[in-house]
Amino acid sequence: MESVQMPGATRKSAAVALIVAILLSFTIFFVNAYADSEQHPGTSFSPADSPAVAPGQETPISEATTSQPETRQGSVDREAEGLYLGTRLPLFSGLPFLGILLSIALFPVLAPSFWSRNYAKVSFFWALVFAIPFLFAFKGMALYQILHIYFIDYIPFIILLWGLFTVSGGILIRGRLAGTPAVNTLLLVIGTILASWMGTTGASMLMIRPVLRANQSRKHKAHVFVFFIFLIANIGGALTPLGDPPLFLGFLQGVPFFWTLRILPHMLLATGIVLLAFYLVDSFYYRRQHHVPLTHAVADTQGRGFRLDGAHNFLFLAGILGAILLSSTWHTGSFSFLGVQLEIRNEMRDLIIVLMGVLSLKTTAKKVRKDNNFTWFAMKEVAYIFAGIFMTILPLLMILRVGEKGSMAFIIRAINQPAHYFWASGIVSSFLDNAPTYLAFFNMALGRLQIPEGSVTGILTGTLNVAGGSQFVLYLKAVSAGAVFFGANTYIGNAPNFMVRSIAEEHHVKMPSFFGYMLWSIGILIPTFILITFIFFS
Repeated sequence: MESVQMPGATRKSAAVALIVAILLSFTIFFVNAYADSEQHPGTSFSPADSPAVAPGQETPISEATTSQPETRQGSVDREAEGLYLGTRLPLFSGLPFLGILLSIALFPVLAPSFWSRNYAKVSFFWALVFAIPFLFAFKGMALYQILHIYFIDYIPFIILLWGLFTVSGGILIRGRLAGTPAVNTLLLVIGTILASWMGTTGASMLMIRPVLRANQSRKHKAHVFVFFIFLIANIGGALTPLGDPPLFLGFLQGVPFFWTLRILPHMLLATGIVLLAFYLVDSFYYRRQHHVPLTHAVADTQGRGFRLDGAHNFLFLAGILGAILLSSTWHTGSFSFLGVQLEIRNEMRDLIIVLMGVLSLKTTAKKVRKDNNFTWFAMKEVAYIFAGIFMTILPLLMILRVGEKGSMAFIIRAINQPAHYFWASGIVSSFLDNAPTYLAFFNMALGRLQIPEGSVTGILTGTLNVAGGSQFVLYLKAVSAGAVFFGANTYIGNAPNFMVRSIAEEHHVKMPSFFGYMLWSIGILIPTFILITFIFFS
C-alpha cells in the first residue's frame, strides 16, 4: 500500500518545493532589481520640476516625482504613488502575467485533465508569484494598488459577467428551424445585434442552441459555429460596454456608455464582409450535401413548436442595462473602504445587477435552465482565472501608465499611430484575453500622451480640452475596435469562444483544432481588418 502512495506523495512534495523555490527566487530577484533601480534611477521624473499641486487636483504624469511619496491620505497622494511605482517596476515584473496567459493557452490543449482540476490553483500561483515580492518591496503602496484594481476593476467586471450569464441562461428558444444558408445568416444577424446589448456571452448562450438545432441534420456544419464565434461572440459586442468585457473595463475607466457607438461604421463594415463570406461558404456546403437550388431551401417551422421560454428575463436584462446607464449619469458621493475610494453610484449599479441575477434564478423554472444545459462551470472558471490575470497585469498597467518614463518606453515609442494601436492591441488580443489587453493599451495611450486617468471622461464628452486629447480619441477608437474584433482570431481571444466550442462539441459537432480555427480567421478576418485599417486608421 505504501509503495503505491509514495510516488504520489513524492510528486506532491516536489511540486510544493518547486513552487516555493520559484516564489523565493522571484522575490529575491524582484527586490534586488528594485534596490538597484533606487541606486541607479536612469531616465525618470525630476522632482525639481514638480510644482505644487493644489488639493483635489490630480498629479500630472510629467510632474510626478522619483522620490518615494509621503504617506498621507487623499487621492492626490495615491495618484503620485501609482506613478512612482510605474517608474520603479522592472519589465520582468510582467513575467507572471505571461505565465498565466501561457497556462491558459497551453494547459487545456496539452494537459486538459490537469487543467480542469487545477485551473484555480494555477491562477492563484501566478498571482502569488507577483504579489509576494511586490508587497515585500513596496509594502503599503503595493497593498493599496492591489486593493484598488480588485475593488474598482475586477469585482464590477465579474459581477457584470455573472449577471449577463445568469439572466441569459434563463432564456430558452424552443423549436427547430431548417438550417438553410438564409436561415443561418438570419440567426447570425440576430445574435450579432443582440451581442452589444446583452453581452457576447449572453448572446452566445442564447443563440447557440437554436443554431445547433437548426443544423442538426447538416453534415458539414463546423463552419457555422466558426462564423458564430466571429460575429456573435466577438464583433457584435463592439457598440456598448455591455457587449464585450474590454469595453466594460473602459467604462469603468471613465469612457461614457454611448461613446463606443462611434465605432459603428467599423463594426458594420466588418459584419457585412463576414456575413457575406458566411453566406457564400454555407451555400457551397449546403448545395454539396442537398444537391438542390438555394431557391428551394426554405425554412419549415410548421408543427415544430417554436416558442420562447423564460421571456420575462428580458426585463432583467433591461434592468442590468438601466443600472449601467444610471451609474454613468447619476452623480453621488463616495466612501472609503480599506483606503480605496468607492463611488456610491457604482456600488448601487453592482447591487442592482446582482439583484437582477437573483430574481432571474428565483423566477425562472428549473426545467428551463436544465433544458438549456445551464451550469456554473464556465462562470467559475472565468472568475478564478481573471482573479489571477488582474493581479499579474497590475505591474504592466502601472509601467504603461507612466509612458516613456517606465521600463516599456521602447514599446511606447514604437506604437505611435492609430493603425499601430489597432493592430498591436488586436494581435495581443488574439492570443491573450482581450479584456486585460484593452486595459493595457488604454493605459499605454494615456501614458504616451501624458494624460491623467481622471481626464478621460471630460476628453471623450468634449467638456475638457487638454493637450493630446484629440489624439487620445483616435487611439481609443483603434484600441476598442482592435481588442473586440481581433478577439475572434483564436479560441482563447475571448471568453465566449471556448464556451461556444465546448457546447458545439458536446452536441457532436467536429470543431476545428486550435490551428485549424486560425486558418479560418486568417482567411476571413485578417483581410477584413486590413481593409478596416486603410479606411478608418490610415
